[in-house]
Amino acid sequence: MRIVTATAVALTLAGQAAPAATVHQPTTDGIWRMDGYGTVLSIRNGTFQEYQTTAVSCLKGDSAQQTGPGTYTTPDGTVLTVRTQGSRDRGSMRVDGSVGDRNLRRIPELPDACTRPARKGPLAAFDVFWQSFEENYPFFSAKGIDWHALRDHYRPRVHAKTTRDELYVVFSEMVKPLYDAHVAVQDGDRVFAQVRPGTVLPTQELDTKVKKFIVAHDLKDARNLQDFANGRITYADLPGGQSYLRISGFGGYASDAAPAAQLAELDRALDTVLDQERTQRLKGLVIDLRINGGGSDALGIHIAEHLTDTPYLAYSKRARNNPADPTRHTRPQPAYVTPAHGPRYTGPVAVLTGGSTVSAGETFTQALMDRPGKTVRIGQPTQGVFSDVMQRKLPNGMSAWLPNEEFLAGSGRTFDGTGIPPHLIEPVFTKHEFDKKRDSAFDRALNVLRNYGGTTS
Repeated sequence: MRIVTATAVALTLAGQAAPAATVHQPTTDGIWRMDGYGTVLSIRNGTFQEYQTTAVSCLKGDSAQQTGPGTYTTPDGTVLTVRTQGSRDRGSMRVDGSVGDRNLRRIPELPDACTRPARKGPLAAFDVFWQSFEENYPFFSAKGIDWHALRDHYRPRVHAKTTRDELYVVFSEMVKPLYDAHVAVQDGDRVFAQVRPGTVLPTQELDTKVKKFIVAHDLKDARNLQDFANGRITYADLPGGQSYLRISGFGGYASDAAPAAQLAELDRALDTVLDQERTQRLKGLVIDLRINGGGSDALGIHIAEHLTDTPYLAYSKRARNNPADPTRHTRPQPAYVTPAHGPRYTGPVAVLTGGSTVSAGETFTQALMDRPGKTVRIGQPTQGVFSDVMQRKLPNGMSAWLPNEEFLAGSGRTFDGTGIPPHLIEPVFTKHEFDKKRDSAFDRALNVLRNYGGTTS
């Protein structure tokens, strides 16, 4: 935007060339409170410092150093972008690889709790742990959990001489009834976490076992079998004109963890498997997400952009925004799928999912739900965890991991806890399937695609 001043107008009327107007972006230095997320930011002289706040605490979180205009990089390589929005008192922060921004409001100074020594000891750790979930976790009601009753039951067990091991057990028992794969208790190298009952964590060991089975059984007659992205993406052309695309995660594609490097490796795979010749002749695509450990939501959106000629809403994202009221949220931020440049495949797609389809594997599945054209989901419900994960530090050095966001479908529905259901139910990598050397979901997908006849409507 160019600002026209009275001086510029006068010089122009006088027939003289006006000096070029310079517009300065308001500085982001200062103190910011984030809408939702229980977070305050201090940005001073190229240093970014996070403060994790609750009604009973304020603890230092991540720090980062400025690495470019408005960009800050944490020691683990996460890139944060901070911008003002329309005025010096409104701003936004984006975490590279995430979808959507986090809104910021400038405040005059740090909260009082951030300027005085934090409480110490087991009781302080318990109170911060409980309060972090109380103010941020969105799903107590949906899961039928009385978090206040759990506090009343467990807090009397904690006292000044409670050991670290005892406290770890208490915290683990408190979150166990949630059966939420995005909830964890961490103490150094030990982590308590669990998946939804009846499902299996997508470990590297399981991924290796399943991939070996698929190559030997499903792809035995396939052509052009190729691995990309450190083996996390597998592609093959199937007899009958269909193709198979297996994605075991949305990250780990390159040795360089930077999002740009991950995206470049993904594009290398997509440029090969969805080239002009193949997208024109392809009669159906199987996308296998049954063992998918998640990663970057943005990479999933990027793949979806190669599967449509029509822009559409993938989902909207919101976070809890009132510590005292779990029904209050930030304004939903829409995430759109816009057609990619270059070749795109718009024909029928069969998406294979199961309980080991987790996190970004689920947001990608959700991004295909309203895809124009024929898209059918086959297998079992996904795990049921969509949110980015908050890491909340505790006064004793332990950490709690928890979600605070909801991903809304176009209908406004969420799938947290239950997972995204398939259209067609089939067993997924059960013992019986392995023993019989059978892959019912894959076979069903091929039958469905053949019945579609390769049409694109």
